[in-house]
Amino acid sequence: MRLLLDSHALIWAVDDPTRFPTNVPAELRAPANELWVSAATIWELSIKCSLGKLTLSLPFRIWIEQAMNDIGAAVLPLTIPHADRQVQLPFHHRDPFDRLLIAQALVEDMTIVSNETLFDVYGVVRLW
Repeated sequence: MRLLLDSHALIWAVDDPTRFPTNVPAELRAPANELWVSAATIWELSIKCSLGKLTLSLPFRIWIEQAMNDIGAAVLPLTIPHADRQVQLPFHHRDPFDRLLIAQALVEDMTIVSNETLFDVYGVVRLW
């Protein structure tokens, strides 16, 4: 399974996996699963850190590089097909970062790891 982590899922996977339901950490550790973090999520976290809306356990760059390495995640870049798919989405959800994740998951046939139940109206597969 190809898992695309939402921002809170990435933070919890690294800093507090006990916040997940019991099945999620096992799926994140399963060797058969690929973990991905969107470039949009990295950008979102950096913006929140710069605005003082998010404090990580380490400075942003150190934290994100260590986090990606620790969980074995790869960066999913933003592409024109992702942006185009986002343009086509109805406005059930207005958060631009979440809309990009939804579009990426649809284009790339990925499962989103998130507690955002509103994602479900877009027909994405969601773990959690």
